Amino acid sequence: MNVAGKIALGLAGSVGALAAVAAIRTATYEAPGAGVGTGAEVHLAAAPPVDLQRAASHLAEAVSFRTISHQDASENDAAEWDRFHAWLTDTYPAAHAVMSREIVAGNTLVYTWPGNDPTRNPIVLLAHHDVVPVTPGTEPDWKHPPFAGVVADDAVWGRGTVDNKGSLIGLFEAIEALAASGFEPGRTVIIVSGHDEEAGGAGAAAAAQLLKSRNVQAEFVLDEGLLVVADFPLLGRPVALIGIAEKGYGTLRITAPAKGGHSSTPPPQTGVEVLAKALLAITSNPFPMRFEGPAADMVRTLAPDAAPAVRMAVANEWLFEPLLVRQIAATPAGAASLHTTIAPTMLRGSPKENVLPQDAAGWINYRIAPGHSAERVLQHATDATRGLGVDVEWVQPPYDPSPVSSITSDGYRVLAAAASNGGQLPVAPGLVNATTDSRYFATIADDVYRFQPLVLSLREIEMVHGTNEHLTLDNLRRMIEFYSQVIATAAR
Repeated sequence: MNVAGKIALGLAGSVGALAAVAAIRTATYEAPGAGVGTGAEVHLAAAPPVDLQRAASHLAEAVSFRTISHQDASENDAAEWDRFHAWLTDTYPAAHAVMSREIVAGNTLVYTWPGNDPTRNPIVLLAHHDVVPVTPGTEPDWKHPPFAGVVADDAVWGRGTVDNKGSLIGLFEAIEALAASGFEPGRTVIIVSGHDEEAGGAGAAAAAQLLKSRNVQAEFVLDEGLLVVADFPLLGRPVALIGIAEKGYGTLRITAPAKGGHSSTPPPQTGVEVLAKALLAITSNPFPMRFEGPAADMVRTLAPDAAPAVRMAVANEWLFEPLLVRQIAATPAGAASLHTTIAPTMLRGSPKENVLPQDAAGWINYRIAPGHSAERVLQHATDATRGLGVDVEWVQPPYDPSPVSSITSDGYRVLAAAASNGGQLPVAPGLVNATTDSRYFATIADDVYRFQPLVLSLREIEMVHGTNEHLTLDNLRRMIEFYSQVIATAAR
């Protein structure tokens, strides 16, 4: 055999060996944390019966309180928070009989339901009660007025029904029913309801600091974040996603100093031009996308239920990682889950069209992926603009991504079992691209999770912070049952 033939035979053998290895790895692939994906091995406590229509009326009433967090806090109507807090007390007497209440940072609520065994770590459940404003001029686009609290078409309509009064009412309905049924927790249950999550979460930060000062070490913390995606693309059916981490956050201001003057006699390069070059220098050098972290764990967990090609790619990611990255990054949300994102959002130049600006500035918002840091982001922007003569600085102190929580802990098992709807839904970990109050609680718990048991399609998720926000009665029922089971199981 000549040399060419030997090379061809060798290549064929190598390809055959690779194919054999890939086939074996595919056939023997097991998801990470095998056996806990659905939490099937957890025996969930039964949820007490709840009057769903009454709960819907309660949520509708909660919507009517305009606890709106404006960007400028001076625009907030403080009396609305007082009225809402009084309403909670009147509406849930059994819950308030078993829990003590503290108010921190002005209007954030901290409830404690003492457990019978003080040696056990408590569980901490979060749900904020402030809401975002309705964009002026969009009110006529709402099917029902956003603060009327209307129950219609098997849903409760209004701002905050999903984000996040629905969760808070679900929690209180669950606790009211548990308390009325005579349930006594073995471990302490702590409820924290932030009053300003939509404006930075200073209330949640104060609550976390209060618990830390008391040396509280929680078994786990649960907040909003991810949910059940009805049309999850990878499987084409509902999947419950539990957030095990969230991205960090920070905004850089890029400022290009300039001399200014009359636009009729411009210099060779204006401040606006320098700023444009700086912004392009930063955005044209994005952080690389990698198949790693919580987003990769999500795909790895779901691979056994996915199409054979997906399972093969995940089982052999050493060979198919570029393909996996390309497929996940086909959507903006998928791409965002794989790296630190860079999003220019605001610009400032001259106050008049015929005046050269004395400086030009641009703002870039970053969502920092686990494994990265604010320090690395700043260095990246500084390196990219070196030599352009611009100033690079944080608008406000940034914060790094949260630690990644366990997918094999007892807490995750309980949450996964409750989220799986009796084992009917696959459950997987995921990454929260946005921010929640839970980021402050890593100081009191190793495991911080982010999940609401809502079933929403990708299109329906768009109503959050948008028009026609509403919570179906089926989703309200899921909320109440989920929180009942989590509390009764984790705290029994």
